[in-house]
Amino acid sequence: MNDIHDLETLKLALRDFAAARDWRQYHTPKNLAMAMIVEAAELVEHFQWATPEESLAPPPEKLAAIRDEVADTLIYLVELADCLGIDLIAAARDKIAKNAIKYPAP
Repeated sequence: MNDIHDLETLKLALRDFAAARDWRQYHTPKNLAMAMIVEAAELVEHFQWATPEESLAPPPEKLAAIRDEVADTLIYLVELADCLGIDLIAAARDKIAKNAIKYPAP
């Protein structure tokens, strides 16, 4: 797994991981989107009731748990995009351009 260094190699590693476990059959857009939102909710849980200051400096053990939930959310997002043939970098670039028009800088 040390050879994962960008979104493309992450996507390919996730394909291999799921295929080796025969999970691809379950990786439909609906299931992946639902799994991603569950992981995002688990991420949010770490910040529930925290002050803005506390959220900026979680203790090391909490930061480690947050890191895992961020990774889970990213993994499902990458798998969802792969399933639908969406280039995440291109999608983000296009969305930033749309947002620049919608919300121009002063």
